[in-house]
Amino acid sequence: MMYGFGHLIADNDSIFVKKNDGYTMADHLDSLLLSWYYYTGRDTITYLIPSDRYAFNTDLSDSVYCERIKKIVTPIDVAYNKNVQNYIDRYVKNGRWIAPKFLGLSYQYFPMFEEKLDAYGIPLELKYLPIIESALNPRAKSPSGAVGLWQFMYKTGQGMGLEINSYVDERMDPEKSTDAACRYLKSLYETYGEWTLALAAYNAGPGTINNAIRRAGGTANYWDLYPYLPNETRNYVPGFIAIVYLFTYADSHGFKPEKIDFFDDVDTVMITQELHFAQLDSVLGIPVEQTRELNPQYKLDIVPAKNKAYPLKMRRQYISKFIELEDSIYNFNDSVFFNPEKFTYKPDEKYVETVCVAEQPAGTIALNYTVKSGDAVGLIASWYGIDIAQLKAWNGMYSNSIVVGQVLKIYVPTALESKYKLVNNLSFEEKQRMIGINPVTNTPKEEPLDPAYEYYTVKAGDSPYGISLKYPGISADDIMKLNGISDPSGLKIGQKLKIRKK
Repeated sequence: MMYGFGHLIADNDSIFVKKNDGYTMADHLDSLLLSWYYYTGRDTITYLIPSDRYAFNTDLSDSVYCERIKKIVTPIDVAYNKNVQNYIDRYVKNGRWIAPKFLGLSYQYFPMFEEKLDAYGIPLELKYLPIIESALNPRAKSPSGAVGLWQFMYKTGQGMGLEINSYVDERMDPEKSTDAACRYLKSLYETYGEWTLALAAYNAGPGTINNAIRRAGGTANYWDLYPYLPNETRNYVPGFIAIVYLFTYADSHGFKPEKIDFFDDVDTVMITQELHFAQLDSVLGIPVEQTRELNPQYKLDIVPAKNKAYPLKMRRQYISKFIELEDSIYNFNDSVFFNPEKFTYKPDEKYVETVCVAEQPAGTIALNYTVKSGDAVGLIASWYGIDIAQLKAWNGMYSNSIVVGQVLKIYVPTALESKYKLVNNLSFEEKQRMIGINPVTNTPKEEPLDPAYEYYTVKAGDSPYGISLKYPGISADDIMKLNGISDPSGLKIGQKLKIRKK
């Protein structure tokens, strides 16, 4: 599913909504989101608990493993031999740490792998290949220079149409690299007519396999070529077969997936101008680290959309606000974020801002605040009655990271100098009480509800936009303005929000 430029398209192209036709996203988004990811049944998964790790049933004879492999239904030749058993010993018999991790990570990637593999008409069991290649790490890099889930080399990646330059490396884009891997695997199968040889060629390259075929007298069977293959390629197919076995018989061994946190409430927007991840952080409050995690293909925290649009993934709670504030996001400190004189770049690091300081607002006075243990930018901003974006702009910050002892410059109205100059010396509890927060329960002081208004009690996972969907005719902006909310991600469970007058 993809959002952007005033339209909404469902994956199956069954729904197409244009804002300028009188429809709104709110009219259709709720039902779409209810179905999104629901089919995975994640709420029914039984995850690993620590004691499970020592109760796996793996002490079986080799003959049992042999018989089970023979029963695996797949067009790929999953033969059994001592080389395969060596990898079963590694991944299954001795797999109490690694097997649950693979099973847990599979929930993040396998649905997308299967969809792509099915679209190209190739075996779904190929979804296990990235486990061998990268341990399902989209940022994986090998000593030889292979990158991403599918471990494409530079020339192979470019040859498959993946963009690789100083800003973008689509080998690390899970979806685009998977599509490229499917096309490449299909072409290898069409060349060799046999999946184990196609897998060997994927690992070693067609040239190496062709040389091995010539040296073996023209045979085109992987196991006949085995003595003529490089050592890594000899291990490649046996390792793959062991992973196929692991996932096929995980339940028989008592393996359970380790619970691995990742975002599944994600969608895509199209970026049409240069965008620094820090601009999203400053305007929408999306942490730079979160945007990096969801978009590993952007190497320098920059979407270089000068001449074409680029996709960017973000959590759904930010989508409507991004569309509303898109121009403001692009313009926020753009002269700073894209000024090479104000940024430096070091190998293996992200952009480091050297100068990014907003001017002092008229009618204000400058105060200093020294960061203390337990502080956060959101807390500090609330104590001074300012926005997080203001605090960061005044101090040249492009992320929410602060360190104990750091001195922050803060501008407050001159008439309120006496009130705010005391803040730096107050205890945490005193500062919280000053803004009406109970420091013990960390909840706002209970205020009597206005009987003239209808209220909503915030629940886990709520956002102003999500709440607005429950009330036709009410927008997220209406809720935020009515309740004095500046940061849409700052809602607290149990908080009472005014919705509208009765």
